[in-house]
Amino acid sequence: MTAKPTAPRRRDAPPPQTAPSEADTLRGFLDYLRACIAAKVDGAPEPQVRTAAVPSGTNLLGLLNHLTFVEGATFLGDNVTNWKATFNAAPTDSVADVVDRYRTTVQRANNVLDGCTDLGAPVPRPRPGRPAPSVRWALAHMIEETGRHAGHADILRELIDGATGR
Repeated sequence: MTAKPTAPRRRDAPPPQTAPSEADTLRGFLDYLRACIAAKVDGAPEPQVRTAAVPSGTNLLGLLNHLTFVEGATFLGDNVTNWKATFNAAPTDSVADVVDRYRTTVQRANNVLDGCTDLGAPVPRPRPGRPAPSVRWALAHMIEETGRHAGHADILRELIDGATGR
């Protein structure tokens, strides 16, 4: 078995501090996870970043591409017709393209969340015919979804070049 090259270890980013409100706490943890997964993908080498490391076909770049679609559907009302396809970035997309698109979508989602003062109210997204979840549910779901895939990304990045840390 050949050893993978070892990338420098990043310092772990600690979780966010206690916040004054439930909304601030939820958003703090979501932003923490968003930053962790974007950092995990940013700078990953081609072609390994899009190469499946497990039988399911999961790859590092595809995870971030998928999360971009989940953010858009959850907070912006984007309609996704093929969720399986979201797990693969377009062959013409660079790592920087996917990371930038994710960060832009996150900023757009945060702009929506900035106007939400009631966690029990529905997310104000345009999606005719489909009720929006509460802001609380949407934040909890995105924490779960992002955290789950951030864990996958930790393992995939370490397999690619030995990089660890958040």
